[in-house]
Amino acid sequence: MAKSQQATIASIFSSPIQLLMVRFMYIVLLLSFLAIGYLLGRLQGVENAQIAGTPTEEVAGAALAGDSAAPVFVDVENGSLPVKGDPNAPVTIVEFSDFECPFCGQFYNDSYDQIVAEYIDTGKAKLYYRHLPLDFHPQARPAALASECANEQNKFWEYHDKLFESQAQFSAATTDTFVTWATEIGINGDQFRTCLETEKYAANVDKDATDAAAAQASGTPTFYINGQQLIGAMPFASFKAIIDQELEG
Repeated sequence: MAKSQQATIASIFSSPIQLLMVRFMYIVLLLSFLAIGYLLGRLQGVENAQIAGTPTEEVAGAALAGDSAAPVFVDVENGSLPVKGDPNAPVTIVEFSDFECPFCGQFYNDSYDQIVAEYIDTGKAKLYYRHLPLDFHPQARPAALASECANEQNKFWEYHDKLFESQAQFSAATTDTFVTWATEIGINGDQFRTCLETEKYAANVDKDATDAAAAQASGTPTFYINGQQLIGAMPFASFKAIIDQELEG
């Protein structure tokens, strides 16, 4: 390094004012990095919540309240659809769901069968399905109405399974599609089509959606296990923990 350059650097660091400015710049840079890291962490938390099927507004509200771990209990009705399981089972699960919702499909694929096998088929729990078709899912309401028409012929749970198993085909589904799926499980197609085209059970779907809002269910799926709210496509272990606690109590 040239002597003139060394002299210049030495003169800069020898000045108290220049030295303070350099230190200030380092502090500003450090605070900037910390702020960026904090923001990235918050964004990651929101992304993880969306993956789990939890509405972001619920996450934000819990964070502001500082009490995200506290259980929420809501007195919610069972709805008009038939129960799955023993009506006298000690644990009641009410599910607000959307047949087009990918997170509801994830619950169906990942946790539903285990809950049925371990708790519903053994008489420990019963399940009620209620509709919460979200506005940004164009096929959600037609599917909900179709399931009500299936229920008219005592085939609700069979059609419930058919819809979730056919979710990948929803984007191109028409009335004919919903009728075809119905006839594949033994439903009278003509009666079903008339029911669907006239939206015969629209009041039932609307009532469920209204009750969902009253129960603070703003996203799907949302569950109430003996009144305790559980939001999102949670793993089987999350359901098991609450159900076992209710059975022990």
